[in-house]
Amino acid sequence: MTQGELKEFLDAKVEQYNHPRFLESDPIQIPHRFSKKEDVEISAFLTATIAWGNRKSIINNAQRMMALLDHSPHDYVLNHTELDLEKLSGFVHRTFNDLDFKYFIRSLKNIYLNHKGLEGVFAANNNLQSMQPAISAFKEIFFELPHQQRTTKHVSDPLKGSAAKRINMFLRWMVRDSSSGVDFRLWKSISPAMLSCPLDVHSGNVARKLNLLKRKQNDARAVTALDKNLRKLDPKDPVKYDFALFGLGVFENF
Repeated sequence: MTQGELKEFLDAKVEQYNHPRFLESDPIQIPHRFSKKEDVEISAFLTATIAWGNRKSIINNAQRMMALLDHSPHDYVLNHTELDLEKLSGFVHRTFNDLDFKYFIRSLKNIYLNHKGLEGVFAANNNLQSMQPAISAFKEIFFELPHQQRTTKHVSDPLKGSAAKRINMFLRWMVRDSSSGVDFRLWKSISPAMLSCPLDVHSGNVARKLNLLKRKQNDARAVTALDKNLRKLDPKDPVKYDFALFGLGVFENF
């Protein structure tokens, strides 16, 4: 396909998959249950953090997370006691366990009290070209409290080679256009043009078949390469093509 034909093909797939009917099978349904900005972003961040493996399991465990937070994640984060945190004991999603969960709540409280919230951290550290340096800075701030080393693996650092799929997905949710009823466009301080595709096995394989990506590994260098090609197709909203790449891979076995 020519670049024009590729854009036409992918734009059609974006329109097909960037649709509310897919919320019922996607973890993004969890933050859609909230209306308060801080509840949406905290529930989205926690859901994205455990978004690997079986999607049904991700949704079920994210629902359990919200129940443990009394379905008021922002209030829980700001006002929890150590006794409240003990109620999180026993939670587990794959390698993310209750020790990790408790630290995440403590760290989120620190971020909302001392760093102007999640949006404030990311907005203060972007470089107007890519959100990847901001993700790295976010990880440093997120772990500025005393923590166990095991917990650090649950927040990726693209400057150390990670594709940071889950945080890039979270940023897509927060920053991209909300007119389709899927993403939220909660964070007006960050441009959608700066987002990177949440690269995983599905989107990576489809991107390679469409010659959008040549690198075999799904790592930070692959994200940068895919960014470059997706921005040729739509420099203002390159990550809309996540819907096309993921949809083709998961629903059409492309």
